Amino acid sequence: MHVVITGATKGIGRAVAEKFAEQGAQLIVCARNKNDLDNLAHQLKHKYECNILPVACDVSEKKQIKAFARKIKKTWKKLDVLVNNAGLFIPGLVTEEPDGMMEELMQVNFFSAYYLTRELLELMIPHRTGHIFNMCSVAALKAYPNGGSYSIAKHALLGFSRALREELKKHNIRVTTLLPGATYTSSWESSQLPEKRFMDARDLAEIIYSIYSLSERTVVEDIVLRPLLGDI
Repeated sequence: MHVVITGATKGIGRAVAEKFAEQGAQLIVCARNKNDLDNLAHQLKHKYECNILPVACDVSEKKQIKAFARKIKKTWKKLDVLVNNAGLFIPGLVTEEPDGMMEELMQVNFFSAYYLTRELLELMIPHRTGHIFNMCSVAALKAYPNGGSYSIAKHALLGFSRALREELKKHNIRVTTLLPGATYTSSWESSQLPEKRFMDARDLAEIIYSIYSLSERTVVEDIVLRPLLGDI
């Protein structure tokens, strides 16, 4: 099982990497911080004796995404799972956010998945197998105060996922969009809300692996997950 995960050193991405490592997967993971990546790789290798390749990549830069994709294609000839998890949340109002905010949030939350998926499909289509997970958000379902360009970018990612799903049916490739509510990650640590008010990132990892484990005749198209007490 060959798995690629973006934004893999923290929160949901880290939980997903650990879940697949536990199941014996070979991993290629990326994040911006090389030290964080090296620490993740060391910990997972020590705990699960898995094969993991950490690659420093800033997904806000198209050139770095392309270089990351080239590294993957040089390493593997087939890809089973792509988890487009990298994301960035900056609160604000569309009418007041600084110039360039839209472009930055679109690049990280939408275009990173768009570019990387297009590059890596050549490792899936010839084999008529593969599963793409796009980490969206409940912000793609309903705009909310201070959602700003983040919400717009997640709407774009949801639309991309649905278009991709239709295109890839004939190639036997599954596409799943995850739309989680508030999950306890570093983005929420300063909120001063108790951790139990949020979803556990490990629950998202369990869901992703469970969905992947279904027969190839079945696809979970969109799945919404929220904290038990509702959105924050």
